[in-house]
Amino acid sequence: MALEDILPQVEAKMRKAIDALKHELSTVRTGRAAPSLVEELEIDAYGAPTPLVSLAAISAPEPRQIVIQPWDRGLIKAIEKAILASDLGLTPSNDGNIIRIPLPPLTEERRKELVKVIHKLAEEGRVAIRHARTETIGKIKKIEHVSEDEKKKGEKDIQKVHDEHLKLVDAAVKAKEAEIMEV
Repeated sequence: MALEDILPQVEAKMRKAIDALKHELSTVRTGRAAPSLVEELEIDAYGAPTPLVSLAAISAPEPRQIVIQPWDRGLIKAIEKAILASDLGLTPSNDGNIIRIPLPPLTEERRKELVKVIHKLAEEGRVAIRHARTETIGKIKKIEHVSEDEKKKGEKDIQKVHDEHLKLVDAAVKAKEAEIMEV
């Protein structure tokens, strides 16, 4: 493996870590309704756990309400049960055709808990980025027929990419924290 091939690979790994973090952050509840809050809920449908997004149309017609319209009306009870069993703290109501989930305003205490959750998710993202850096630097050290100066330059380049991606993690967390703390 050539030294110039390594940098794009580590950038791709770090970008995947950022994308995964952003996806995780989108599932954390804020004061606003977002379909991503419930899309990944596992519903016992047809004898197998299935993500809600593949069983129903999910929308947020109002800032404080999520509407779920199952494609099979027989699943309404199972969807309600899964929402109640989740750790979202939401109470669904149905009219036989659709499920409405009103989002109550977050309390200050709950906001602080959610901020702790996003900081934990951010640390997981940072660890993934650091792991990619460490793994890649190990690969660089094993490359033969490359001068020590080139290896050091490669390590510095990887460190720059690492630092840039950590800044992206911090920016994503700061934005989500501001969104959560907004009253």
